[in-house]
Amino acid sequence: METVLLYVLGILIILVGLALSIGLHEIGHLIPAKKFGVKVGQYMIGFGPTIWSRKYGETQYGVKAIPLGGYISMAGMFPPAKKGGKPRTASTGFFDTLVQDARTSSADTVKPGDEDRVFYKLPVGKRVVIMLGGPVMNLLIGIGLYAIVLCVFGIPQPSTTIGSVSECVIPAGSSQTECTDTDDPAPGFAAGLQPGDRIVSVAGTPIDNWNDATAIIRESADEQIEIVVERDGAEQTLQLTPLLSEQPVRDANGTIQTDAAGNPQTHEVGFVGIGYAVEIVQQPVTAVLPRVGDNIVAVGKIIITLPQRLWQVGEAAFGGAERDPNGPIGVVGIGRLAGEITSLQDAPVASRAADLIGMLASLNIALFVFNLIPLMPLDGGHVAGALWEGLRRRVAKLFKRPDPGPVDTARLVPITLAVSAVLGVMTLLLVYADIVNPISFL
Repeated sequence: METVLLYVLGILIILVGLALSIGLHEIGHLIPAKKFGVKVGQYMIGFGPTIWSRKYGETQYGVKAIPLGGYISMAGMFPPAKKGGKPRTASTGFFDTLVQDARTSSADTVKPGDEDRVFYKLPVGKRVVIMLGGPVMNLLIGIGLYAIVLCVFGIPQPSTTIGSVSECVIPAGSSQTECTDTDDPAPGFAAGLQPGDRIVSVAGTPIDNWNDATAIIRESADEQIEIVVERDGAEQTLQLTPLLSEQPVRDANGTIQTDAAGNPQTHEVGFVGIGYAVEIVQQPVTAVLPRVGDNIVAVGKIIITLPQRLWQVGEAAFGGAERDPNGPIGVVGIGRLAGEITSLQDAPVASRAADLIGMLASLNIALFVFNLIPLMPLDGGHVAGALWEGLRRRVAKLFKRPDPGPVDTARLVPITLAVSAVLGVMTLLLVYADIVNPISFL
């Protein structure tokens, strides 16, 4: 029962965190819009039926039933269809755009006296600031959450402490799982190494990290070397003779290298049969931005290869293929992973909290990158429209031509609807895949 409650708690935590991220995204649009004098009729978190709303000043604030997005409604987001026409309104939320006609249904929100408080009349720079406000808010949230994970909780990394010692040498390719009386003892076990020993030096070289120790051991096959360890507060010197072992050649990413015939490449190295213990180490502030940058690159790669990855998701959902753990995942899958994290009672509470915060950080970075795609109804599409308008006006001014006026972004509504339909299908596919063939930590 306790495990079930923890599982549900994880889902609730991630949903609340996602809702807050969406709400702050829309605040990123709301604050500069109001600062620049644009009339904002609505600020809503979610879509569908309204659960709660209240009007403050001229803006209606509320929460809707389906927490899969949000929007603010700004007057005059689209210019008139022709000179002298009436300005239209629209929403920064892309799902809401599916159900509104940009040229007809929202024109009445521009009341007499508000004609100069419309979005499309703002200078290009101010429009870009408003539309980038949402993604930038997600970026800032992601940076803040990663700072908490890295600098407050810390991250697991190999230590110089021995975590495991093999008692015997089991031949490569053997299905044997336990030592027998006929097996040769592993060099580390024969030398007297024990789990919990901290390596101080190997062959006279002080050791600061695990890789330094393994590098010396790998080059010392069949040679007796001294290894100094700290055990129970005192240093002990042991004699260690690494065993000559044939191991696959791996690149920097850990991938096994092959020769021209496709056979795995191997090399002979020293082997002692010990493994490192993991320790949680707080990272410096300088580690935060590189981690965010890596996350941005990873999300960008997913977006670039999205058609291929969605095809793979479809094969996993309908054909039973293995699901790529680094591929796209929907809100149902995110909830399941959050539930699994919180229900791991063997893991420390701090570790589970750090994993949930890290998940929210990654989600915010994904929202940041995804919303920069230069297609309407995404924020990047509106930014692209504003920049195109600015470029047209600069060219016209350069060649002393009449001002071409605002770009009629309402003409892109068919593209908006098409993109929204694709996003809708993608969402349904991911939800189905997350149910029938979920990505799991367990």
